Amino acid sequence: MMKSLEGKVAIVTGASSGLGKATLLKFAALGATVVNWDVNQERGQALEAELTQNGHQLPFLW
Repeated sequence: MMKSLEGKVAIVTGASSGLGKATLLKFAALGATVVNWDVNQERGQALEAELTQNGHQLPFLW
């Protein structure tokens, strides 16, 4: 059983793809507010839009 991350903030670098994205999705599922920091602006903004529609707080920074 995973501990809830409700009320926590996580900054994940390289979060628009691969292992970074998997980490970001897991943290978001556990209730964290996650910041996606990535150099790929297009993928980062697409991920931000997708997760925001699903009710997650997910700012994207590049």
